[in-house]
Amino acid sequence: MKKIMVFGAGKIGRSFIGQLFGVSDYEVIFVDIYKELIDELNKRKSYKVIIKSEIEQEILVQNVRGIHLGDVQEIIEELVSVDIAAVSVGQQGFEVLFPILAQGIERRWLENKSFPLDLILAENLRNASEFFEENLRKLLPENFPIKTFVGFVETSIGKMVPIMRKEDLEKDILQVFAEPYNTLILDKKGFRNPIPDVRGLAPKDNMKAWVDRKSFIHNLGHAAVSYLGYLDNPAYEFLYEALAKNELRNEVRETMLEAADILMAEYPDEFTIIDLTNHIDDLLFRFSNKYLGDTIFRVGCDLYRKLSLHDRLAGAIVVARKHGKDYKLIIKSLVSGFYFRAMGSDGKPFEKDKAFVKDFEKGIEYLMVNVCGFNPIMDNDLINEAYSISKEVENRYDLNRKII
Repeated sequence: MKKIMVFGAGKIGRSFIGQLFGVSDYEVIFVDIYKELIDELNKRKSYKVIIKSEIEQEILVQNVRGIHLGDVQEIIEELVSVDIAAVSVGQQGFEVLFPILAQGIERRWLENKSFPLDLILAENLRNASEFFEENLRKLLPENFPIKTFVGFVETSIGKMVPIMRKEDLEKDILQVFAEPYNTLILDKKGFRNPIPDVRGLAPKDNMKAWVDRKSFIHNLGHAAVSYLGYLDNPAYEFLYEALAKNELRNEVRETMLEAADILMAEYPDEFTIIDLTNHIDDLLFRFSNKYLGDTIFRVGCDLYRKLSLHDRLAGAIVVARKHGKDYKLIIKSLVSGFYFRAMGSDGKPFEKDKAFVKDFEKGIEYLMVNVCGFNPIMDNDLINEAYSISKEVENRYDLNRKII
């Protein structure tokens, strides 16, 4: 049986990477710092993925086991022989991950120089392949053949996995909820070994285009629903509630279509308006999945990151200005994000967003320059446009109801 080692037994690790390879007859070895989870994986040798849709389904992923992140020598031993590996730990886990990966890669090379290691990078990280290569190179011997011996396979993760309630986690520590969507877009050119014969893998030649499609269509659409929806009615808890209002749904769709036009200008040989329109309509259908229970808070919070220069909204505006494309709806969603004050199920805001609210008091120009990253001189027209939109927002909505 072929083996995959998955660093990170979280929601994407289990519901997506582990599931795809597990049901394709791979043994799945999870590496995680959460000892209770690892112990339970080793006890049961399987776990359930609950597909949340109109007809709920259950997928049993078998032939799994786990290794605690602290068992470094065991991890290294397994890395020597696995057929492929994947990383889904989040940026907070990189400091511990890189030294272990480097040791395993070096050991693998010493034992079998003809057996490269492909790493599927299932991380929410722009230019992930360059980042991983740069950090691992520092920890490997001088002149190590990293470009030929390690495949850095970037991905575009489109699968939506909601925050699970405490009672669901207590019921079964291993179960994980997810939507039916099960396509993993990844970089065809990143592989050093033959691409695995795994149903659901969708290798692409121009990976940058597909990463930008995720950011400027999927993530941008999420932001538009969340920020416009919150302004429309702070009582909305779920995406499907906001999208049930036709006027709001149509505005979100038009915003996403505006982004599609920008994307086609940037990648004229990769996308067509028919493809992107179908993708947008499919996303709106998926966003409206009430059984998934995805929240306005989850998709909108973490404002410093989601409103930053190279992320979903500001990033699309930069590309639009490069090609002379319209972005009036996108900048409206961006400015609406400045007023986002949604709370989590615990009645509290996202921790870092407390500081954002204080920065908001410094004014729209401050946010556009210091949060969104626009140039105060070169982008002065854009900043003035944002200021005008902010006045329209403040005239239209009763913002006193939204103070943290």
